[in-house]
Amino acid sequence: MSADDQKQQILAAGETPIFSYNQTDFVKDRVAVEVQFGKYAFVAYDLFVKHLAFFVSDQIDVGIEILPMKSLQSQMSSGVPYFEGEFYNVIRQGRGVPAVPLVMVGIEP
Repeated sequence: MSADDQKQQILAAGETPIFSYNQTDFVKDRVAVEVQFGKYAFVAYDLFVKHLAFFVSDQIDVGIEILPMKSLQSQMSSGVPYFEGEFYNVIRQGRGVPAVPLVMVGIEP
């Protein structure tokens, strides 16, 4: 449903719509790219909300998440995610979760 249609449905239900949106670092040729060198909580948001939202709305065919490898993360400030840990988190969720094709890329020094 488009944002305008959603707004109309919310208003028709007597509720107040709240404007929000998802933004990604880069989208080209139906590929979304997120570079995540911030806090680890944002990786889960990227993988399970952002990429999925763009995929479900038929804006992308695949999401790419770029993360530091543990060897790089250990040289960074605290709270930064690392590829090996986030890869394990995705794998342990099981097949089909998240329900969007993903490529995870690890960067090392």
